[in-house]
Amino acid sequence: MVAVIKSGHSIRRIFNYNELKLKEGKAELLCAQNYPLDTEKLSAAQRLNMLLKQAELNKNVTRNSIHISLNFDPSETALTKPILTEIASAYMERIGFGDQPYLVYQHHDAGHPHLHLVSLKIKADGSRIDTQNIGRKLSEPARKELEQEYNLVRAEDQAKKDYKIKSAYSAKIEYGKSESRRSIANVLDAVLPSYKYKSLPELNAILRQYNVIADRGLKDSSTYRNGGLFYKIIDRDGTPVGVPVKASLFHSQPTLKFLEKRFENAPADNLKTRIKNAIELSLLKSPRQSLQSLADNLIKDGIYLAVRQNEDGIIYGLTYVDNVNRCVFNGSDLGKAYSAKGLLERLSTINQPGVKQEQVSRQQQLFTKEEAEQQSKPSGSEIMDALLHQETGGDYVPYPFKKTRKKKKRRNLSNNN
Repeated sequence: MVAVIKSGHSIRRIFNYNELKLKEGKAELLCAQNYPLDTEKLSAAQRLNMLLKQAELNKNVTRNSIHISLNFDPSETALTKPILTEIASAYMERIGFGDQPYLVYQHHDAGHPHLHLVSLKIKADGSRIDTQNIGRKLSEPARKELEQEYNLVRAEDQAKKDYKIKSAYSAKIEYGKSESRRSIANVLDAVLPSYKYKSLPELNAILRQYNVIADRGLKDSSTYRNGGLFYKIIDRDGTPVGVPVKASLFHSQPTLKFLEKRFENAPADNLKTRIKNAIELSLLKSPRQSLQSLADNLIKDGIYLAVRQNEDGIIYGLTYVDNVNRCVFNGSDLGKAYSAKGLLERLSTINQPGVKQEQVSRQQQLFTKEEAEQQSKPSGSEIMDALLHQETGGDYVPYPFKKTRKKKKRRNLSNNN
Protein backbone atom coordinates (compact mmCIF):
# COMPACT_ATOMS: atom_id res chain seq x y z
CA MET A 1 0.00 0.00 0.00
CA VAL A 2 1.24 3.48 -0.86
CA ALA A 3 -0.01 6.49 1.10
CA VAL A 4 0.22 10.03 -0.33
CA ILE A 5 -0.59 12.94 1.99
CA LYS A 6 -1.28 16.49 0.78
CA SER A 7 -2.42 19.51 2.77
CA GLY A 8 -4.17 22.49 1.23
CA HIS A 9 -5.81 25.88 1.75
CA SER A 10 -9.27 24.91 0.55
CA ILE A 11 -11.44 22.15 2.00
CA ARG A 12 -14.13 23.04 -0.50
CA ARG A 13 -11.82 22.42 -3.46
CA ILE A 14 -10.78 18.96 -2.22
CA PHE A 15 -14.39 18.09 -1.44
CA ASN A 16 -15.62 19.21 -4.87
CA TYR A 17 -12.88 17.21 -6.60
CA ASN A 18 -14.13 13.97 -5.03
CA GLU A 19 -17.81 14.84 -5.34
CA LEU A 20 -17.38 15.47 -9.05
CA LYS A 21 -15.95 11.97 -9.41
CA LEU A 22 -19.01 10.75 -7.52
CA LYS A 23 -21.42 12.49 -9.92
CA GLU A 24 -19.53 11.16 -12.95
CA GLY A 25 -19.88 7.61 -11.65
CA LYS A 26 -16.13 7.27 -11.25
CA ALA A 27 -16.14 7.09 -7.46
CA GLU A 28 -18.22 5.84 -4.52
CA LEU A 29 -18.62 7.30 -1.05
CA LEU A 30 -17.76 4.46 1.35
CA CYS A 31 -18.31 6.30 4.61
CA ALA A 32 -18.62 9.64 6.38
CA GLN A 33 -16.89 9.06 9.71
CA ASN A 34 -17.65 11.00 12.92
CA TYR A 35 -20.68 12.75 11.44
CA PRO A 36 -23.91 13.09 13.47
CA LEU A 37 -25.93 11.10 10.89
CA ASP A 38 -25.37 7.86 9.03
CA THR A 39 -23.56 8.17 5.71
CA GLU A 40 -26.60 7.40 3.54
CA LYS A 41 -28.67 10.07 5.33
CA LEU A 42 -26.21 12.89 4.67
CA SER A 43 -26.54 15.19 1.68
CA ALA A 44 -23.47 16.58 -0.10
CA ALA A 45 -24.12 19.99 1.45
CA GLN A 46 -24.26 18.51 4.95
CA ARG A 47 -21.03 16.60 4.44
CA LEU A 48 -19.24 19.76 3.33
CA ASN A 49 -20.78 22.14 5.89
CA MET A 50 -19.57 20.14 8.87
CA LEU A 51 -16.01 20.37 7.62
CA LEU A 52 -16.32 24.10 6.90
CA LYS A 53 -17.86 24.92 10.30
CA GLN A 54 -15.18 23.05 12.20
CA ALA A 55 -12.47 24.77 10.14
CA GLU A 56 -13.88 28.15 11.23
CA LEU A 57 -12.98 27.33 14.86
CA ASN A 58 -9.36 28.28 14.11
CA LYS A 59 -8.98 30.78 11.27
CA ASN A 60 -5.28 31.22 12.00
CA VAL A 61 -4.55 27.90 10.32
CA THR A 62 -4.36 28.66 6.60
CA ARG A 63 -3.50 25.16 5.35
CA ASN A 64 -6.40 23.57 7.15
CA SER A 65 -7.36 20.69 4.85
CA ILE A 66 -5.81 17.27 4.32
CA HIS A 67 -6.23 14.98 1.33
CA ILE A 68 -4.85 11.44 1.52
CA SER A 69 -4.79 8.75 -1.13
CA LEU A 70 -4.25 5.10 -0.23
CA ASN A 71 -3.08 3.17 -3.28
CA PHE A 72 -3.20 -0.61 -3.46
CA ASP A 73 -1.50 -3.02 -5.83
CA PRO A 74 -3.39 -3.75 -9.10
CA SER A 75 -3.59 -7.39 -8.03
CA GLU A 76 -5.69 -6.44 -4.98
CA THR A 77 -8.96 -5.87 -6.82
CA ALA A 78 -10.67 -8.44 -4.57
CA LEU A 79 -10.58 -6.06 -1.57
CA THR A 80 -14.22 -5.53 -0.57
CA LYS A 81 -15.77 -2.19 0.43
CA PRO A 82 -16.08 -3.17 4.13
CA ILE A 83 -12.37 -4.16 4.19
CA LEU A 84 -11.33 -0.94 2.45
CA THR A 85 -13.39 1.05 4.97
CA GLU A 86 -11.69 -0.80 7.83
CA ILE A 87 -8.26 -0.10 6.41
CA ALA A 88 -9.08 3.60 5.97
CA SER A 89 -10.42 3.89 9.54
CA ALA A 90 -7.42 2.09 11.03
CA TYR A 91 -5.03 4.29 9.04
CA MET A 92 -6.72 7.54 10.11
CA GLU A 93 -6.69 6.39 13.75
CA ARG A 94 -2.96 5.70 13.67
CA ILE A 95 -1.98 9.03 12.09
CA GLY A 96 -3.99 11.03 14.65
CA PHE A 97 -7.17 11.74 12.66
CA GLY A 98 -9.39 9.02 14.14
CA ASP A 99 -11.65 11.51 15.96
CA GLN A 100 -11.86 13.96 13.06
CA PRO A 101 -14.80 14.11 10.65
CA TYR A 102 -13.57 12.57 7.42
CA LEU A 103 -14.90 11.18 4.15
CA VAL A 104 -13.72 8.01 2.42
CA TYR A 105 -14.14 7.76 -1.36
CA GLN A 106 -13.23 4.80 -3.53
CA HIS A 107 -12.18 5.92 -7.03
CA HIS A 108 -12.52 3.75 -10.14
CA ASP A 109 -10.57 5.85 -12.66
CA ALA A 110 -7.23 4.05 -12.57
CA GLY A 111 -5.77 0.61 -13.11
CA HIS A 112 -5.35 -0.04 -9.37
CA PRO A 113 -7.71 0.13 -6.35
CA HIS A 114 -7.33 3.35 -4.40
CA LEU A 115 -9.09 5.46 -1.77
CA HIS A 116 -9.26 9.21 -1.22
CA LEU A 117 -9.67 10.47 2.36
CA VAL A 118 -10.82 14.05 2.99
CA SER A 119 -10.50 15.70 6.40
CA LEU A 120 -9.23 18.80 8.20
CA LYS A 121 -6.53 19.70 10.71
CA ILE A 122 -8.77 21.62 13.13
CA LYS A 123 -10.12 19.65 16.09
CA ALA A 124 -13.56 20.14 17.64
CA ASP A 125 -12.00 22.29 20.40
CA GLY A 126 -10.31 24.58 17.84
CA SER A 127 -6.80 23.25 18.36
CA ARG A 128 -4.59 22.34 15.43
CA ILE A 129 -3.28 18.90 14.48
CA ASP A 130 0.44 19.08 13.74
CA THR A 131 1.19 17.34 10.43
CA GLN A 132 4.88 18.21 10.15
CA ASN A 133 6.80 15.04 9.28
CA ILE A 134 3.56 13.08 9.55
CA GLY A 135 4.62 10.90 6.63
CA ARG A 136 7.84 9.67 8.24
CA LYS A 137 6.71 9.61 11.87
CA LEU A 138 3.15 8.26 11.63
CA SER A 139 2.10 7.33 8.09
CA GLU A 140 5.01 4.99 7.31
CA PRO A 141 4.67 2.92 10.52
CA ALA A 142 0.87 2.76 10.05
CA ARG A 143 1.24 1.69 6.45
CA LYS A 144 3.65 -1.13 7.30
CA GLU A 145 1.45 -2.39 10.13
CA LEU A 146 -1.65 -2.47 7.91
CA GLU A 147 0.20 -4.29 5.15
CA GLN A 148 0.94 -7.09 7.61
CA GLU A 149 -2.48 -7.13 9.27
CA TYR A 150 -4.43 -7.26 5.99
CA ASN A 151 -1.82 -9.19 4.00
CA LEU A 152 -1.39 -6.35 1.50
CA VAL A 153 1.34 -6.03 -1.11
CA ARG A 154 4.16 -4.01 0.43
CA ALA A 155 4.92 -0.55 -0.94
CA GLU A 156 8.53 -1.62 -1.48
CA ASP A 157 7.30 -4.28 -3.91
CA GLN A 158 5.31 -1.77 -5.99
CA ALA A 159 8.27 0.08 -7.51
CA LYS A 160 7.04 -0.04 -11.11
CA LYS A 161 3.26 -0.10 -11.04
CA ASP A 162 0.98 1.62 -13.56
CA TYR A 163 -0.20 4.41 -11.30
CA LYS A 164 3.32 5.68 -10.72
CA ILE A 165 4.31 8.83 -12.56
CA LYS A 166 6.30 7.94 -15.65
CA SER A 167 9.09 9.84 -17.36
CA ALA A 168 9.00 11.60 -20.72
CA TYR A 169 8.75 9.42 -23.84
CA SER A 170 6.94 6.65 -21.87
CA ALA A 171 3.88 8.54 -20.67
CA LYS A 172 2.27 9.67 -23.92
CA ILE A 173 -1.47 9.86 -23.54
CA GLU A 174 -3.58 7.98 -26.05
CA TYR A 175 -7.08 9.37 -26.06
CA GLY A 176 -9.70 6.80 -25.12
CA LYS A 177 -7.27 4.35 -23.52
CA SER A 178 -7.20 5.98 -20.09
CA GLU A 179 -9.23 8.44 -18.03
CA SER A 180 -8.42 11.85 -19.55
CA ARG A 181 -8.27 14.09 -16.51
CA ARG A 182 -6.22 11.68 -14.45
CA SER A 183 -3.81 11.09 -17.34
CA ILE A 184 -3.32 14.84 -17.85
CA ALA A 185 -2.88 15.31 -14.09
CA ASN A 186 -0.11 12.70 -14.03
CA VAL A 187 1.70 14.52 -16.84
CA LEU A 188 1.34 17.93 -15.18
CA ASP A 189 2.54 16.59 -11.82
CA ALA A 190 5.64 15.22 -13.54
CA VAL A 191 6.43 18.27 -15.72
CA LEU A 192 5.38 21.53 -14.05
CA PRO A 193 7.55 21.44 -10.92
CA SER A 194 10.63 19.86 -12.49
CA TYR A 195 11.20 21.73 -15.80
CA LYS A 196 12.29 25.34 -16.32
CA TYR A 197 10.37 27.36 -18.93
CA LYS A 198 9.77 31.06 -19.56
CA SER A 199 6.46 31.10 -21.44
CA LEU A 200 3.37 29.10 -22.32
CA PRO A 201 4.71 28.15 -25.78
CA GLU A 202 7.86 26.78 -24.15
CA LEU A 203 5.79 24.79 -21.67
CA ASN A 204 3.72 23.42 -24.54
CA ALA A 205 6.89 22.25 -26.26
CA ILE A 206 7.46 20.00 -23.23
CA LEU A 207 3.84 18.90 -22.91
CA ARG A 208 3.57 17.93 -26.58
CA GLN A 209 5.91 15.04 -25.84
CA TYR A 210 3.06 13.65 -23.73
CA ASN A 211 0.29 14.60 -26.23
CA VAL A 212 -0.93 17.44 -24.00
CA ILE A 213 -1.13 21.21 -24.51
CA ALA A 214 -2.16 24.19 -22.39
CA ASP A 215 -4.49 26.59 -24.19
CA ARG A 216 -5.69 30.09 -23.24
CA GLY A 217 -8.23 30.21 -26.05
CA LEU A 218 -8.64 32.92 -28.68
CA LYS A 219 -7.56 36.43 -27.75
CA ASP A 220 -11.10 37.76 -28.03
CA SER A 221 -12.57 34.95 -25.90
CA SER A 222 -13.75 35.42 -22.32
CA THR A 223 -11.37 32.66 -21.22
CA TYR A 224 -8.37 34.61 -22.51
CA ARG A 225 -9.57 37.95 -21.13
CA ASN A 226 -10.20 36.49 -17.68
CA GLY A 227 -6.86 34.70 -17.49
CA GLY A 228 -8.39 31.25 -17.87
CA LEU A 229 -6.57 28.13 -19.02
CA PHE A 230 -7.55 24.74 -20.43
CA TYR A 231 -5.53 21.57 -20.82
CA LYS A 232 -6.22 19.43 -23.88
CA ILE A 233 -5.18 16.03 -25.17
CA ILE A 234 -3.86 16.10 -28.75
CA ASP A 235 -3.48 13.35 -31.35
CA ARG A 236 -0.39 12.51 -33.43
CA ASP A 237 -1.09 15.45 -35.74
CA GLY A 238 -1.33 17.89 -32.83
CA THR A 239 -5.10 18.26 -33.17
CA PRO A 240 -7.03 18.54 -29.86
CA VAL A 241 -9.30 15.59 -29.13
CA GLY A 242 -11.86 15.03 -26.40
CA VAL A 243 -13.20 17.56 -23.91
CA PRO A 244 -10.80 20.28 -22.62
CA VAL A 245 -10.26 20.33 -18.86
CA LYS A 246 -10.18 23.59 -16.89
CA ALA A 247 -6.95 24.17 -14.99
CA SER A 248 -8.93 24.95 -11.84
CA LEU A 249 -10.45 21.45 -11.85
CA PHE A 250 -7.10 19.80 -11.17
CA HIS A 251 -6.20 19.27 -7.54
CA SER A 252 -2.73 20.82 -8.05
CA GLN A 253 -4.32 24.02 -9.47
CA PRO A 254 -2.00 24.47 -12.51
CA THR A 255 -3.67 27.76 -13.46
CA LEU A 256 -2.18 30.58 -15.54
CA LYS A 257 -1.43 32.49 -12.33
CA PHE A 258 0.54 29.49 -11.06
CA LEU A 259 2.42 29.14 -14.36
CA GLU A 260 3.35 32.82 -14.47
CA LYS A 261 5.26 32.36 -11.23
CA ARG A 262 7.07 29.40 -12.78
CA PHE A 263 7.95 31.54 -15.83
CA GLU A 264 10.14 33.66 -13.55
CA ASN A 265 12.36 30.64 -12.86
CA ALA A 266 14.19 30.83 -16.20
CA PRO A 267 16.92 28.29 -17.07
CA ALA A 268 20.53 29.39 -16.73
CA ASP A 269 22.46 30.37 -19.87
CA ASN A 270 25.12 27.72 -19.26
CA LEU A 271 22.50 25.04 -20.01
CA LYS A 272 22.47 26.16 -23.65
CA THR A 273 25.90 24.66 -24.32
CA ARG A 274 24.80 21.03 -24.22
CA ILE A 275 22.05 21.64 -26.81
CA LYS A 276 24.33 23.57 -29.16
CA ASN A 277 27.04 20.92 -28.90
CA ALA A 278 24.56 18.16 -29.74
CA ILE A 279 23.37 20.08 -32.82
CA GLU A 280 26.90 20.81 -34.00
CA LEU A 281 27.99 17.20 -33.54
CA SER A 282 25.02 15.96 -35.56
CA LEU A 283 25.71 18.48 -38.35
CA LEU A 284 29.38 17.56 -38.33
CA LYS A 285 28.51 13.91 -38.94
CA SER A 286 25.91 14.70 -41.60
CA PRO A 287 25.89 18.34 -42.75
CA ARG A 288 23.15 17.91 -45.40
CA GLN A 289 20.62 15.96 -43.35
CA SER A 290 16.94 16.82 -43.17
CA LEU A 291 15.32 18.61 -40.25
CA GLN A 292 13.53 15.37 -39.30
CA SER A 293 16.84 13.49 -39.30
CA LEU A 294 18.34 16.11 -37.03
CA ALA A 295 15.35 15.83 -34.68
CA ASP A 296 15.76 12.04 -34.59
CA ASN A 297 19.45 12.38 -33.78
CA LEU A 298 18.79 14.88 -31.00
CA ILE A 299 16.25 12.51 -29.41
CA LYS A 300 19.14 10.09 -28.80
CA ASP A 301 20.76 12.82 -26.68
CA GLY A 302 17.55 13.44 -24.75
CA ILE A 303 16.74 16.63 -26.69
CA TYR A 304 13.30 17.11 -28.25
CA LEU A 305 13.04 19.51 -31.21
CA ALA A 306 9.62 21.17 -31.42
CA VAL A 307 8.91 22.71 -34.83
CA ARG A 308 6.48 25.63 -35.02
CA GLN A 309 4.58 25.97 -38.30
CA ASN A 310 1.74 28.09 -39.61
CA GLU A 311 -1.43 26.78 -41.25
CA ASP A 312 0.37 26.45 -44.59
CA GLY A 313 3.02 24.20 -43.06
CA ILE A 314 5.67 26.90 -43.20
CA ILE A 315 8.25 26.61 -40.42
CA TYR A 316 8.72 29.87 -38.52
CA GLY A 317 10.29 28.79 -35.23
CA LEU A 318 12.14 26.04 -33.36
CA THR A 319 12.14 25.17 -29.68
CA TYR A 320 14.60 22.80 -28.01
CA VAL A 321 13.60 20.76 -24.93
CA ASP A 322 16.49 19.28 -22.99
CA ASN A 323 14.95 16.38 -21.07
CA VAL A 324 18.24 15.66 -19.30
CA ASN A 325 18.70 19.12 -17.77
CA ARG A 326 14.91 19.69 -17.84
CA CYS A 327 15.00 23.08 -19.53
CA VAL A 328 13.65 24.74 -22.69
CA PHE A 329 15.13 27.28 -25.11
CA ASN A 330 13.81 28.87 -28.28
CA GLY A 331 16.17 28.68 -31.24
CA SER A 332 16.72 32.42 -31.13
CA ASP A 333 17.79 32.09 -27.46
CA LEU A 334 20.68 29.88 -28.56
CA GLY A 335 21.76 32.23 -31.35
CA LYS A 336 20.95 32.98 -34.98
CA ALA A 337 22.60 29.78 -36.20
CA TYR A 338 20.05 27.73 -34.22
CA SER A 339 16.93 29.70 -35.10
CA ALA A 340 14.53 28.42 -37.75
CA LYS A 341 16.03 30.56 -40.51
CA GLY A 342 19.63 29.86 -39.58
CA LEU A 343 19.23 26.13 -39.13
CA LEU A 344 17.22 25.65 -42.33
CA GLU A 345 19.97 27.38 -44.25
CA ARG A 346 22.63 25.18 -42.67
CA LEU A 347 20.64 22.03 -43.39
CA SER A 348 20.50 22.86 -47.12
CA THR A 349 16.72 22.50 -47.06
CA ILE A 350 16.41 23.34 -50.78
CA ASN A 351 17.93 19.97 -51.65
CA GLN A 352 15.62 18.01 -49.38
CA PRO A 353 13.00 15.83 -51.10
CA GLY A 354 9.43 17.00 -50.84
CA VAL A 355 10.31 20.62 -50.06
CA LYS A 356 9.70 23.20 -52.75
CA GLN A 357 12.24 25.96 -53.33
CA GLU A 358 9.68 28.73 -52.96
CA GLN A 359 8.54 27.20 -49.67
CA VAL A 360 12.11 27.25 -48.36
CA SER A 361 12.45 30.88 -49.34
CA ARG A 362 9.29 31.75 -47.43
CA GLN A 363 10.46 29.69 -44.44
CA GLN A 364 13.71 31.60 -44.33
CA GLN A 365 11.87 34.92 -44.29
CA LEU A 366 8.96 34.07 -42.00
CA PHE A 367 9.60 34.95 -38.37
CA THR A 368 7.52 36.20 -35.50
CA LYS A 369 8.03 39.73 -34.26
CA GLU A 370 9.23 38.36 -30.96
CA GLU A 371 11.98 36.27 -32.57
CA ALA A 372 13.16 39.20 -34.68
CA GLU A 373 13.46 41.38 -31.60
CA GLN A 374 15.33 38.67 -29.71
CA GLN A 375 17.79 38.19 -32.55
CA SER A 376 18.48 41.91 -32.79
CA LYS A 377 19.37 42.06 -29.08
CA PRO A 378 22.19 39.60 -28.37
CA SER A 379 22.63 38.51 -24.77
CA GLY A 380 25.79 39.10 -22.78
CA SER A 381 26.91 35.50 -23.26
CA GLU A 382 26.40 35.75 -27.04
CA ILE A 383 28.49 38.89 -27.17
CA MET A 384 31.29 37.13 -25.29
CA ASP A 385 31.03 34.17 -27.66
CA ALA A 386 31.35 36.51 -30.61
CA LEU A 387 34.40 38.23 -29.13
CA LEU A 388 36.19 35.02 -28.19
CA HIS A 389 35.16 32.87 -31.16
CA GLN A 390 37.83 32.33 -33.83
CA GLU A 391 36.30 33.05 -37.22
CA THR A 392 36.94 30.46 -39.94
CA GLY A 393 35.99 30.07 -43.55
CA GLY A 394 35.75 33.73 -44.51
CA ASP A 395 38.45 35.93 -46.04
CA TYR A 396 36.27 38.88 -46.97
CA VAL A 397 37.15 42.16 -45.27
CA PRO A 398 35.04 45.28 -45.83
CA TYR A 399 36.86 47.97 -47.84
CA PRO A 400 36.95 50.62 -45.09
CA PHE A 401 38.97 48.26 -42.91
CA LYS A 402 41.51 47.56 -45.68
CA LYS A 403 42.67 51.13 -45.75
CA THR A 404 46.01 51.61 -44.03
CA ARG A 405 46.24 54.28 -41.43
CA LYS A 406 48.60 57.09 -42.30
CA LYS A 407 51.07 57.86 -39.62
CA LYS A 408 50.90 61.41 -38.42
CA LYS A 409 54.13 63.34 -38.52
CA ARG A 410 55.23 64.43 -35.13
CA ARG A 411 55.55 68.15 -34.92
CA ASN A 412 58.95 69.36 -33.90
CA LEU A 413 58.02 71.62 -31.09
CA SER A 414 61.57 72.91 -30.73
CA ASN A 415 61.59 74.29 -34.27
CA ASN A 416 58.30 76.04 -33.74
CA ASN A 417 59.50 77.84 -30.67
